[in-house]
Amino acid sequence: MQNSIFARLYFAQAINLIGDSLTWLGLALLSFELAGERSGSVLAGGLTLRVLSFVIFAPIAGVIADRVDRRWLMVGTHLARMIITCFLPFVVNIWQFYLVVLSLNIFSAFFTPTFTATIPLIISSEERSGAMSLSSATYQLLGVIGPGIAGGLAAWIGTKEIFFVDALTFLIAAIMIATLSEQLIAQPSSSHLKTFGSTLKDIHVGTLCLFKDQPIRYALSLQLIAAIAGAEIIVNSVSYVQGILHLGKLEYGYVMSAFGVGATIASISLINLNQHLRQTVFVGLGVVLITLSILPANWSNFNALMILWIVAGIGQTLVNLPTQTLIADRISSEIQGRVYGAHFAWSHLWWFISYPLAGWMSSHFVNSYFFYSSLAGIVLIFCVYLIFKPEKYLKLESGQWHEHPHNHLDGHDDSHQHYHSLGQLQVISHEHIHFHKTK
Repeated sequence: MQNSIFARLYFAQAINLIGDSLTWLGLALLSFELAGERSGSVLAGGLTLRVLSFVIFAPIAGVIADRVDRRWLMVGTHLARMIITCFLPFVVNIWQFYLVVLSLNIFSAFFTPTFTATIPLIISSEERSGAMSLSSATYQLLGVIGPGIAGGLAAWIGTKEIFFVDALTFLIAAIMIATLSEQLIAQPSSSHLKTFGSTLKDIHVGTLCLFKDQPIRYALSLQLIAAIAGAEIIVNSVSYVQGILHLGKLEYGYVMSAFGVGATIASISLINLNQHLRQTVFVGLGVVLITLSILPANWSNFNALMILWIVAGIGQTLVNLPTQTLIADRISSEIQGRVYGAHFAWSHLWWFISYPLAGWMSSHFVNSYFFYSSLAGIVLIFCVYLIFKPEKYLKLESGQWHEHPHNHLDGHDDSHQHYHSLGQLQVISHEHIHFHKTK
């Protein structure tokens, strides 16, 4: 892919992901130093803060990403995380730990949707699927090997020192993005004053596009089902491997790596396959794979569990990555930041629901939590299929949602006529979103 801007952003993302691996391994070690045997509950609290910060701040990040040069927004988030990370070696209380975790993830909530929305801005429609698949494959691959690299580095230089190396990765990524030769602005001509009210409206527009577009709404619904299965894997794998199979931490690491390997395989495969089938086909296939993969898990030995978790990782990526491509294909560039921010928040809200559900399942169905979660997922899949009838998306009209000014006194604007309540009719000129069909 001959695109120097994407190449620079791609390598900056890879360095950023290495930094994330260092961050979370360092936080896990730090939580043990602070809380000892209670470190699991401390980390769980940190994970909850992480998801909450994404749900609350990602939509705001999407709005800002549509208004400013995204290059400097991404640079700012990297520099902020660099500074915050440098405070971690001096944390001595659990409340300080939570404060730093919250601060880090607020800026992560600003970076991730901004980066995702930038890919369609700099990549042609023909290269878009491949670029997103490559980015996802790198994310999954570093998710597998990153903790190993971080663990080796921590053993070599120490727990507290690893945070300074972590800060260095954020600085390098920031420099790579800051030295880009072009601006990354979605709306170069947008200069009108933005108020608090207009910010809320922009956040509303991002969510509205998610739920007005039928294929995206369908994919978002399936992401909830995939999150239920994925949360079961993340929350309950450790108790199954160590408690039921009576294996050790090493085997648990192998099992979770298998999940990451499956996700990496799917990401690499989508680079070539995305051009030939509808994205909704991949999303439907993915949710079936991850839901069925946990069905026999409660009665599987170690080797079988490895295979099942590879299949689950494939399914998870087949749900998540094509959903992002759907947004790129069906949302115009000037509002993609808002929509990616809204999607980032809603998809993480599904996980916020699914994590405690997984804990509840493990406490109420001690020997069959994977099985009953899978059954619940199967029922939900049938419900979604009956409601959405996804076969109609195979012949869906192509086009994009966009936002434009509308004047009710303009007789030449017949293609965009729409209805309002009596109160709204007092506003003659305004902006609204509209689906523009393309041949």
